[in-house]
Amino acid sequence: MSLPPSAYFQLAPDLKICRILNGMWQVGGGHGTVQPQLAIAEMFQYVDAGFCTWELADHYGPAEDFIGMFRQQWIADRGAESLPSFQALTQWVPRPGRMTRQIVESSIDVSRSRMNTDCLDLLQFHWWEYRDLNYLEALKHLADLQSEGKIKQIGLSNFDTDRLQIILDAGIQIVSNQVAFSLIDRRPLVRMTEFCKANGIALLAYSSLCGGFMSEQWIGAPEPRRQQIANPSLLRAQQSINDWSGWRLFQELLLILQSISHKHGVTLPNVALRYVLDQPQVAGVIVGTHLGRSQHVASNSRTFDFTLDAEDYGKLQSIWSRSNDLFRTIGDCGDEYRS
Repeated sequence: MSLPPSAYFQLAPDLKICRILNGMWQVGGGHGTVQPQLAIAEMFQYVDAGFCTWELADHYGPAEDFIGMFRQQWIADRGAESLPSFQALTQWVPRPGRMTRQIVESSIDVSRSRMNTDCLDLLQFHWWEYRDLNYLEALKHLADLQSEGKIKQIGLSNFDTDRLQIILDAGIQIVSNQVAFSLIDRRPLVRMTEFCKANGIALLAYSSLCGGFMSEQWIGAPEPRRQQIANPSLLRAQQSINDWSGWRLFQELLLILQSISHKHGVTLPNVALRYVLDQPQVAGVIVGTHLGRSQHVASNSRTFDFTLDAEDYGKLQSIWSRSNDLFRTIGDCGDEYRS
């Protein structure tokens, strides 16, 4: 199986990614036990199928270590010359506070060591407290490390539009911002996408499948109780659904997505992912991988086999017209992580 050219995006001159990124949040805990050997073997299957881009973070348990193990195994089996055929995009999520060159560099060096690489493909920076302006110092040090060859490109994670402006005004160049974006969470369309288009910044979308709720198996299902929810991804997604308008309207959305999927001969998740991929400035969507336990390589590939038409959007609009505006209730992108 091979993916079409439309499945890839040139994020920067030196960084081309698959538009469906393999998210490694699930290996960080709360989603079941992960067997390293099985996980690494399955990572080879993803890359061989064309899903060559991994999204992870320094705090996702052994995620960075898995990349290092994968890279080591790849070199042993196939040779170092073929390593550019995959990308690993990590996040750095420090505690707010003083950001010296030593603090920043030592943290990046830990990720480089764990991932068994001299240069990180994309370092996505997250900051918990906007009132602590040390995030600008951290980004300036990251820019220095980029010029020294330790980082290819710098991105952000869950920054709002106002902070993007402050960062650009400080002379710091970024290529991407990772934000929640889905059929129920369309906050990026209010301010973020227009700003990013004007400044050449791409978006990497997560939670596009609502933690797994956006699938055929939930059609007609009663809303799960909190104690019945199996993992933190679903727990977070349930809160978003409640903020959006609740389980009853979400069920109507699922039925519409099912009808659209049948029309195009694809799956319901394919439709949900296609919608986000077609939005302005979206370079890719991050889809969680349950390494060593289940995989959706063949199913995910069908996302690139069709496009949504005016009739499809008309059906979706009939749901959006009755839902809450999450920009009003939550705020701009990333505001859910900050008081």
